[in-house]
Amino acid sequence: MATTKLLTAEDLWEISEPGEHELLRGELRSMPPVGGEHAEIGTNLVTMLWTFVSARQLGRVYTPDAGFILARHPDIVLSPDAAFVREDRLPPREQRRRFLSLSPDLAVEILSPSNDPERISEKAQLYLAHGTQLVWIVDPRTRTVTARSASDTAVRHPDDTLDGGVVLPGFRVRVARLFD
Repeated sequence: MATTKLLTAEDLWEISEPGEHELLRGELRSMPPVGGEHAEIGTNLVTMLWTFVSARQLGRVYTPDAGFILARHPDIVLSPDAAFVREDRLPPREQRRRFLSLSPDLAVEILSPSNDPERISEKAQLYLAHGTQLVWIVDPRTRTVTARSASDTAVRHPDDTLDGGVVLPGFRVRVARLFD
């Protein structure tokens, strides 16, 4: 029986091959580049979140370039399509030069052909199991957002309002705007 060496967050940091990667329980997962629609939705979300968060000095909004270490031994490092971390949970700036050793308060995942629903559902469960309070799963095909917390799951349709719940009180946007 062959044994596979599990990678660590430090191993992932040193990977020099192009493309984005995540670690799921020490196993490398490569993610191909996304399409234009996916990137447009991600840009809309990051812009809306950043505008709301920065005006109120609530914390930081992250793009999919940021890695979050959710667990160690084996390591889990995920890169959501958008994320928010409250100001009071942010580590000092010098500890933010590499992957963030915390779970975001809000993680956003956008479905794409390379990110099937089962894989995204698994990631959502990992976020919630490791302290993320709210996960939004955005589905461009159905133009819906599934909002998941530890205690609730709700699907929001284009004419519905998506809100930030207890994570971002006061944040509200019509779901259809995410897809504009």
